[in-house]
Amino acid sequence: MPRKRSHISIITLNVNGLNSPIKRHRVAEWIKKQNPTIFCLQETHLSSKGKYRLKAKGWKMIFQANGIQKNSGVAVLISDKIDFKIKMVKKDTEGCFIIIKRFMHQEDITLINIYAPNQGAPKYVNRPKRPKYPTIRYGQIIQTENQ
Repeated sequence: MPRKRSHISIITLNVNGLNSPIKRHRVAEWIKKQNPTIFCLQETHLSSKGKYRLKAKGWKMIFQANGIQKNSGVAVLISDKIDFKIKMVKKDTEGCFIIIKRFMHQEDITLINIYAPNQGAPKYVNRPKRPKYPTIRYGQIIQTENQ
């Protein structure tokens, strides 16, 4: 039985689409080499039916938020090597954020993965309410110079 980790490492990556099998394979190999505890993806461009495309050995917990159009999408993959108890998962229908409340290492922690496109970025940053316990926010906010 694999030993559970006592620390966490988080990697976040904008993949700009994962519909190509070659790109999914390359990302999966890169994840394997980096060996993080939690891996966050932005701009997956997958449909809600595409969850199977993110499956990888050693990553049983996969959370996705996908929009109707394939122009956004966020995902959180959690390694099997960590003791992770889910309390709540909230995601939007536009594929721009996932909020995961969980219990880990005897603490309540909130993880937020955000992809905020050029249009309406403040809406996504201000939407999640400030939790009463430690919060880790990760993701990407895109802004152009004239915004």
